[in-house]
Amino acid sequence: MNPALQQIPDRILNLAIGALTQANTHAIYLDPGNEHWQHICVLNAAHAGELFLKAIIAREHPLLIFKDIFGLDDNRGGILDIERLIERGRTHDFERLPQILWATTGKRIPNPKCFERLRLARNAIQHFCVPTREDFQALSREFIYTIIDPLIADAFGLYAIEYHEDHSVSYDYVVGALLRSGLKFTVPDDFAVTEIHMAEELKGATQAYKNWVRKQMKRVNRLDLLA
Repeated sequence: MNPALQQIPDRILNLAIGALTQANTHAIYLDPGNEHWQHICVLNAAHAGELFLKAIIAREHPLLIFKDIFGLDDNRGGILDIERLIERGRTHDFERLPQILWATTGKRIPNPKCFERLRLARNAIQHFCVPTREDFQALSREFIYTIIDPLIADAFGLYAIEYHEDHSVSYDYVVGALLRSGLKFTVPDDFAVTEIHMAEELKGATQAYKNWVRKQMKRVNRLDLLA
């Protein structure tokens, strides 16, 4: 393979991690003066999802993320380089990526209904037609933790809870928000929280969700966090 093309998956992955860091922050936190995060989180989540999907596809072959590889040829000969890709390349649209993922890897995207809801919300926000009754932070959290999180855990060994912009703590407040929302998340083997009380955060959760959390804490030998 052209050595220049081998850089593409890692380049996309690095950008995707940055987008996820912002998406997680905007989907979890809401402070006075940051009300716009309720809308921005949808754009960040969609951006992160798009980039992670392209990174997974590009690992099969970097050119698979492009709509028309024939359009990359400028008839001047020579090896295809990054500059020409940037100048002439047109990647697949966000809405087509689940199909491209399946065609290239055989994997189906988790929670396709959530993908479609977030796609429509992103389009509405981009065109200034923001629905007034939608909880965009909840939608973004669902997208991140039912779609992005399982995909990146499987493909890259990454944990979505670890990427956020609150540098004063670990992922404690992210986990707290997920526990209150009843959202499952990929739990790292070295899982630990110190700023939240998990049992308190789980008070309104269903028994099925509490059982899932307990199973995860048992797996990582941290049942003490539920005491």
